[in-house]
Amino acid sequence: MKRILLLADHVHPFVYREGFPQGMPEVDLVLAAGDLPAYYLEFLASTLPVPVLYIPGNHRDEFTLNDQHELVPPGGVENVHGRVVEVAGLTIAGWGGVPRYRESDHGHYTPWQAKVGMWRLGMQMKMKRIRKLDIFLTHAPPLGEHAGSDYAHRGCPDLTHFMHQHQPRYMVHGHIHEYEGKKIQYQDGPTQVINAYGYRILEVEDAKTIQNEALA
Repeated sequence: MKRILLLADHVHPFVYREGFPQGMPEVDLVLAAGDLPAYYLEFLASTLPVPVLYIPGNHRDEFTLNDQHELVPPGGVENVHGRVVEVAGLTIAGWGGVPRYRESDHGHYTPWQAKVGMWRLGMQMKMKRIRKLDIFLTHAPPLGEHAGSDYAHRGCPDLTHFMHQHQPRYMVHGHIHEYEGKKIQYQDGPTQVINAYGYRILEVEDAKTIQNEALA
């Protein structure tokens, strides 16, 4: 069993505090689903002895300034946007940003960019001989129950197609705040879709255990 700390969109006071991680169960991995400031990501990396993976949101929050006053990525964490990685015994595909709703040079993508991005993720899976994803980590939600009611927070059809095609065990996203009144999670076929807003603890059963149970 793997235990994962999920975060997105909000610097939660239970996490960002003196004494953290006291009061929280031990975790094997941190997944940040976007729109989290660099200082928060670096705080997580400095206080937890586990990998911290993130994808960018659409607000530039994850950048910090270096001594030359240049925008640089946060330290101690790994950006998995556009990548398929194997970490802590889990296979994870990442895709940051949101479908374009205004002119922006950061964190917005066109339908064509989304299609190409999903194709590239699929090709990485083939090249690495990965047949099954454990987690699809995104900022925008898929179409369905977590899609926002306004244009800026709509679901992305290309992410939805990728989810249906590759059937990850979990799709973890951000971008949808609690004011929307959405359920934290729901089931879409074999995939459990989880809104990581704030913070959540996800317990993931080891894939080998699942395979052995299926054969029993």
